[in-house]
This record gives sequence, structure tokens and C-alpha cells, in this order.
Amino acid sequence: MALINFLRPYERLALFKWGNFTGMRGPGPVIMVPIMHKGVKLDTRIEVMDIPRQANITKDNVAIDIDFLIYMRIMIEEAEKAILEVEDYRSAVIGLATTTLRAVIGDIDLDGVLSQRERINNLIRNKLDSETERWGIKVTNVEIREIEPPRDIQEAMNRQMSAERVRRAVVVEADGTKEAAVTVAEGEKQAAILEAEGSRQAEILKAEGDQQAAVLRADGFATALDRIYTVAQNVDANTLSLQYFETLKELGSGASTKFIFPMEFTNLLKPFLGMMDKRDGDGD
Repeated sequence: MALINFLRPYERLALFKWGNFTGMRGPGPVIMVPIMHKGVKLDTRIEVMDIPRQANITKDNVAIDIDFLIYMRIMIEEAEKAILEVEDYRSAVIGLATTTLRAVIGDIDLDGVLSQRERINNLIRNKLDSETERWGIKVTNVEIREIEPPRDIQEAMNRQMSAERVRRAVVVEADGTKEAAVTVAEGEKQAAILEAEGSRQAEILKAEGDQQAAVLRADGFATALDRIYTVAQNVDANTLSLQYFETLKELGSGASTKFIFPMEFTNLLKPFLGMMDKRDGDGD
């Protein structure tokens, strides 16, 4: 009686006839005759394998425990290798992953292990992938889940982290104080500059005002002189002589009995005296 196996798109069947491998079947229906045929089904989807926690020694002789995940899948075009080349490919991958992890960790010190997870993941993946290829298995990714150092190392790391946080806080506070001082100093500098600029502008405006006032006074004085000169051009000698007599009249009304006149005063009276002599001659 024949049996029909229906394989899903991600499944393959390694078919054996009388114990001889005849090839991979699937997806779809596969007919098998009991006793004559034997089949081993494979899942070609990505499989996640949880590697149990492993004790490892770092390059600087520190014992740490590490557990990680492996993502792998059977390559469809080489699926028969997972059946023909290795008895139990899952156990083989776990054992290979364990030894590969120890080899990689043994070449890195503790600080590197704690700070270079991505690098360690890539190293393990590359080494595993190069070995599992002969089994028709592709390691797509490796992820370290947890790294646990010894308790005393952990306590020392905690103290170091605490000290580092304190140091950073002090640095941040110092930087803040410095920036504040710089800001205050810059503000005072700008205020001093503005004050000096204001004083300078005030002095300039005052000087310009004084200059304009002096110019206006000079212009007024010059205009007054021009008007006096213009009026003086129209005043004749007789008018001046009369003005002199008015002045003498005012002097005579005072209490003084002696007067001193400059010699030039007689010259000023000559026109008037000449006019009087001419009137006397006309009377004769």
C-alpha cells in the first residue's frame, strides 16, 4: 500500500529506496511504498537555536558565563548534505558553536568582551558559517544575550561605573559654570561696549551742536556787521557831527567840570565848523 506525503513549500524530503539515496523531493505530493522507501523530512525555514550558558576564559584570565542564540537554515539547493554529511546537524552546530565561542573569547580581554558584542557576534557567525557550509547549513546571525562576569568583577565594575558617573557629573557642572561665566563676561563686555559707544555718540552730538551754535553765532555777527556797514555807508559827516554834539550835551549835563577829548575829536568837528563859517560869510 503506497503512502502519499504532502510537503509544504518550505519542506523537503530526502528519499531512500532500498537504503540508497535517490534525491530530494518536494514541495507537493510524494509517493512512498513502505519497506521499499524511507524518507527524512527537513524544514528549510530559519531555525533559532538557544545555546546554553557556557563558561569561558578571557584573554586576561577572567572567567565569564555567556549564552547566545544562533539563527540558521538548511539551504534548499544543498539540503541533502544535512542528511548525508552529518548524523545530527543540530547537535553538531551546538557543539561547534560552543568551541568557537571559547576560541573567540580566549583572544579578547574582559573589557573587549563587554564592549565589543557586535564584533564577537560577527566573528562567531563567520567561523560557524565557514564550518557548517559543508553540511548544507547557512548561519545567518549570532546574538549574545547575556554576559555575566564573576561577582567580585561585577562589584568592581559597578564601583568604576559609579565613579565614572560622578566624574561626568563634575565635568558637566564645571562646563556649565564655565559657560555661565563666559556668558556673563560676554554680556558685561557687550554692555561696556554699548555704554562706550553711547558716550561717544553723545560727545559727537554735543560737539556737533556746539559747532552748529558757533557757526550760527558767527553768521549772526557777520550779518549784523554787514547791516551796520550798509547803514554807515549812508550816513554823512553832518549826521555824525550832530551825533557828537548830542553826546557833548549829555556830557555837559553831568556833574563833571573837566573833560578830556582826544585830538581826533577836533578833526571830527571840522566839517561842522566849516559849515558854520560858510553860514557866517553868507550873512555878511
